[in-house]
Amino acid sequence: MKITFAGLRVMALAFALALSLRAAPQLGLQSWTCTAMTFEQTVEFAVRHRITNLQFYDGHFNPKGPKEETLRKLAVLKANGLKIYTFGVNATSLDKEENRKLFEFAKLIGAKLIVVEPRNPAEWDNLEELVREYDIRLAIHNHGTGTVYGDPATVKAVLAKRDRRIGVCLDVGWVTGAGFDAAEVFRSYGDRVFDIHLKDKKIEIAADGAKVVVDAVVGTGATNFTGLFAAIKETNWSGVMAIETGRKPLTANPDTQVAAAISVFETRMSGK
Repeated sequence: MKITFAGLRVMALAFALALSLRAAPQLGLQSWTCTAMTFEQTVEFAVRHRITNLQFYDGHFNPKGPKEETLRKLAVLKANGLKIYTFGVNATSLDKEENRKLFEFAKLIGAKLIVVEPRNPAEWDNLEELVREYDIRLAIHNHGTGTVYGDPATVKAVLAKRDRRIGVCLDVGWVTGAGFDAAEVFRSYGDRVFDIHLKDKKIEIAADGAKVVVDAVVGTGATNFTGLFAAIKETNWSGVMAIETGRKPLTANPDTQVAAAISVFETRMSGK
């Protein structure tokens, strides 16, 4: 079989197109990073950093607020080329109708994912019913050691017996701070990782000598980003990695955190 130069060129173009169509993660912003800002300032901040996927906490976009306010904020986002792809971290309740408000909000804004952290395991029964009713996914967020989902084994126990539309919002900073490897935890959840909080943690020594886990500028802490991004590429994961920090020295000037996170994301995804 004779292959011409033109044929090789067509094959190369086809290969390049196939690579371009491969699923890939996107960057996002969890607005907890911008707690020192108003909703409008957060929108301006996202536009300046060219981040279009936003995950709002209720201080910026209240899922239980007036419908008119929700529609106004949606219009602001649309006018700026942004979208709210999910929201949280939301508290939930044993009251199914109270939880329904979260799903109605998601339906109104067009989000197919809600980030939650149920404190009472009994809440999962009514939450699962709502997942099936609305066909909207839930993602379990983890905080650190001593919290309900601080141990990935607890999260996996929930996933094992619930609807597959119930998955994980993996906060890689907190999971690192709890003593786990972010890459290993990501792999262990299989296809149930729906969202990622792109954060970093490190250990500092307090004045009394105690070890304290604190937020670090992304890329300067203990999170295994090399392994995590390798796992993301291998599994063709295509969710949103929402940049987040809650530490006041960083939220006072979130440009530093966001710029560092963008750099880590772009460098790791390019394979450098």
